[in-house]
Amino acid sequence: MTSEQISQFEKKIIIRQIERKDFANIIELQNICFPGMDPWKLDQLESHHRVFPEGQLCVELDGEIIGSCSSLIVNFDDYLEQHTYSEITDNGYIRNHNPRGESLYGMEVMVHPGFRRMKIGRRLYEARKQLAEQLNLKSIIVGGRIPGYHKYSHQMTPRAYAEEVLQQNIYDPVLTFQMMNGFTLKRIITNYLSDDQDSMNFAALLEWNNIEYKPGVSKIHYKLSFPVRICVIQYMMKKIDSFEEFATQCEHYVDVASDYKSDFAVFPENFTMQLLSFLDERSPSLAIRKLSTYTEEYVELFSQLAVKYNVNIIGGSHFIEQNNRMYTVAHLFRRDGTIAQQYKLHISPNERRWWGINGGTILEVFDTDCGKISIQLSADIEYPEISRIVAEEGAQIIFVPFCAEDRQTFLRVKYCAQARAIENQVFTVTSGTVGNLTHVDNVDIQYAQSGVYTPADFSFPRDGIAGECSENTETVMMAEVDMETLQRFRKSKDVLTFRDRRTDIYSLQIRS
Repeated sequence: MTSEQISQFEKKIIIRQIERKDFANIIELQNICFPGMDPWKLDQLESHHRVFPEGQLCVELDGEIIGSCSSLIVNFDDYLEQHTYSEITDNGYIRNHNPRGESLYGMEVMVHPGFRRMKIGRRLYEARKQLAEQLNLKSIIVGGRIPGYHKYSHQMTPRAYAEEVLQQNIYDPVLTFQMMNGFTLKRIITNYLSDDQDSMNFAALLEWNNIEYKPGVSKIHYKLSFPVRICVIQYMMKKIDSFEEFATQCEHYVDVASDYKSDFAVFPENFTMQLLSFLDERSPSLAIRKLSTYTEEYVELFSQLAVKYNVNIIGGSHFIEQNNRMYTVAHLFRRDGTIAQQYKLHISPNERRWWGINGGTILEVFDTDCGKISIQLSADIEYPEISRIVAEEGAQIIFVPFCAEDRQTFLRVKYCAQARAIENQVFTVTSGTVGNLTHVDNVDIQYAQSGVYTPADFSFPRDGIAGECSENTETVMMAEVDMETLQRFRKSKDVLTFRDRRTDIYSLQIRS
């Protein structure tokens, strides 16, 4: 599938600062999200933009604004505990914004009802947290609405209602969401927002503490860590009866990855061959060509899942027919809606003989919101030159979707992945298939123990293993790697296998 063909499935989602041209759309969105409440006035939005543009953010999907949030910086000690919304926001004009303050105060978050359950609110909250870290702010404080309280006001106090929400006995669309995003309840505020009838004019004062905060340090970007959470999916190859069944199984795993707030969900090589269990074709070479007819459905499915669940997906691999030739292609489905491809470079004799697969010719390094990455399908990790080249181009994580039929094949992938992590001081991630497809030739047995591997030194886990799945079981495994630790390790530790290469006597060059 060409880049032009891939682009038709991309849904480009971006988070950016609100601009003047967006004001009318922001007001329209506010009327949709909060019917019956007064929207921003144009002069208030103009004041936000003039006073603190960095704190005014929106989410744009294919050119349409579907969410936004507004903030200002305050010294919270300057305000009474029982403050009102008008007091803390200067009647919505934020002229009280204090660049020397210690806390980011969240005025508003809104998401278009038609785009909820796509983690848009979480994206905005994560953007706020990043802003607080960049500006070295002590905390984020919000006066959160409790719009479900009016249903229970005759039974309990606002404080009791908030405690029931905290215990998950009651669901509140705002308070539950804030608590799920790491905010803690401080107190209940009375007479907070006069036109919020659903909350009976009450609000919950909530706070998120910035663990990166450095007292006495100027408000510039100071990062102690950059954790990246990875969900490795050890995928079971079992008989299914339709593409819809395949999609349901894949969405389940992406949902799990999202629930654990993973940055990446990693599927194995060749996992789309599960579709052959309901395609009536016994000839392996013809079956692969029939499988390639599902390329558009595969790309559309995973592109939608990446955006919906706010997770970058390494989409294993899929077989693609191009100019009458067959290729094994890995896909990166970014959570901003963009898509990238890496063709498998090194084709095994088995793949040539059974399926007529051809090798790709281009080695890619991809930018993501978690840094630069590379994808190397199965055998590609066994060629050290490939990993050295992508490491030189800045890749910090190498993802290795694989499909192995026996322990020996699996161990080649595992040991080489561990070796590449040590040689290049990068993280490597393997994800393999398990189970069997009894009615599909050449996919009859599988062997896997997927894992996340690190350099071997004191800064990293013992044995250089951040996490591993159990052997040959259908499961997922979560592991977290720290990109900031990796950067420091590459510069300052005793063993610097990447930096101390003898480039004066040898070098690598990739032929275009």
